Amino acid sequence: MTAFFDHAFEYAAWFASLCFVVAMLLAIARLFAGPAAQDRILALDTFYISGMLTLLMLGIRSASTVYFDMALLIALFGFASTIALAKFLLRGEVIEP
Repeated sequence: MTAFFDHAFEYAAWFASLCFVVAMLLAIARLFAGPAAQDRILALDTFYISGMLTLLMLGIRSASTVYFDMALLIALFGFASTIALAKFLLRGEVIEP
């Protein structure tokens, strides 16, 4: 019975990874074809979140903590870059004098 759950988990993990990669490809398409800067920022957010989730799935499948550390760094830098880009779009500058 546990062999069934192991195989089901493997298939689910591969399917989730495939879905995240497809989401990354669609986000890249929106990043290059987005008509407005806001669309490009949302595509960049979707791209880094999908990349982070892909790394988390790799970490779960391989039972390695390195992937979790990399995913945490991607999440931190992605959040900071989103805030900086949003502030730039609103005010035209990131660092106020």
